[in-house]
Amino acid sequence: MTYLSRQDAGATHETDTRVKSNTPVNGEYRLLVLDAPKSILNCQPGQFFHLLCPVTSAHQPYLRRPMSIYGYSAENGELQFLYKVTGEGTRALAELKTGDTLNVLGPLGSGFTIEPDWQNLLLLARGVGLATLAPLAQEAKRLGRKLTAICSARSRDVLMSIDYFEDMGAEVITLTDAEGTSDMDNMRRVIETKIAENAVDAMYTCGSNRMLKLLQEIGATHNIPGEIALEQQMACGLGMCQCCVRSFNRKGLITQERVCREGPVFGIQEAMAW
Repeated sequence: MTYLSRQDAGATHETDTRVKSNTPVNGEYRLLVLDAPKSILNCQPGQFFHLLCPVTSAHQPYLRRPMSIYGYSAENGELQFLYKVTGEGTRALAELKTGDTLNVLGPLGSGFTIEPDWQNLLLLARGVGLATLAPLAQEAKRLGRKLTAICSARSRDVLMSIDYFEDMGAEVITLTDAEGTSDMDNMRRVIETKIAENAVDAMYTCGSNRMLKLLQEIGATHNIPGEIALEQQMACGLGMCQCCVRSFNRKGLITQERVCREGPVFGIQEAMAW
């Protein structure tokens, strides 16, 4: 096949990686770059890894932390994560230095799809949700698809990945709270304008219930498909503990599915907001 398929994902591995860098992107986010073996780098956009955050005298995270893949390159032997420092696990990650060891488990889950007739892709995300969509932009460029990336944040100083998306050939539209452009009504107008230009065959987003509801409404109105990468608390990341079960609407039938195993990527119209 010449398009991205969920069946293309590689096997899951647990392995130790070496920290190449762990640097601030802005006042809230950091970019972690790992020197990783090729065996774990057969990844799909939208998949994630389970990170064994280091235990120190200051931080004792109990469980692994699921983290979506920001970038991966088998050629360079690199695995990248963009993360926000918010809790015990990410505070421990933030203290990793160049040369430190980090144990990772993955790649896990089912990633995004790009069907052959989806030539014009629209990405919509806010904050760190952009990290999940970054590999999808890279795949879209590889497949020669046209890409629009709508990036939302509180203010311009915390907007991320703008240069990255532009390097992938995307038309980048930025919306911020500070400028009064990030409300749902304006976001709808921006998307509807792109649809009127015949520039949207499929839509993708990550995490946000508000964005999920918005794209569900727009998708139903214009018969445009899409996918969402869901964020969910996880314990094992392998589907055994049932910690991440959510409700989904499968053609009118409500089913219970594991975000870590059947997802984290689901069809826009199947996902149910909480």
